[in-house]
Amino acid sequence: MANSKSPFDRLASWAASASGTPSASIGAAVLVAVWAACGPFFHYSETWQLVINTGTTIVTFLMVFLIQSSQNRDSCAVHLKLDEIISAMKGAKDELMDLESLDQASLDKIRDEYVRRAELARSGHSVKGEDGVPAA
Repeated sequence: MANSKSPFDRLASWAASASGTPSASIGAAVLVAVWAACGPFFHYSETWQLVINTGTTIVTFLMVFLIQSSQNRDSCAVHLKLDEIISAMKGAKDELMDLESLDQASLDKIRDEYVRRAELARSGHSVKGEDGVPAA
């Protein structure tokens, strides 16, 4: 399978990886320390405060989109891997694949069934059939 990521995907992956490193945290702390050290030179003016406020707002705004893109990709990959495991397991319920595409009411209905089965299991009742496969 070819790895043909778009420039945005490559940037988002790089930014998400780079921003989570100790070096990035240290770099951010150094920037804040330099900004704070400049306070007396600028007499703690409104402009001095505006620099850090504007900088952090811009970085936060951009990082929200980059991190969300990275999380969307990771989430999709995890769902696909789980779907593959479900499809490969004998006795697994194939209808549980692709649950992320269902609406909340449908998910609640399925969750309620699993909660009911868990409560039965905790009370000592079997929720599996004779072949060891979970009952529907």
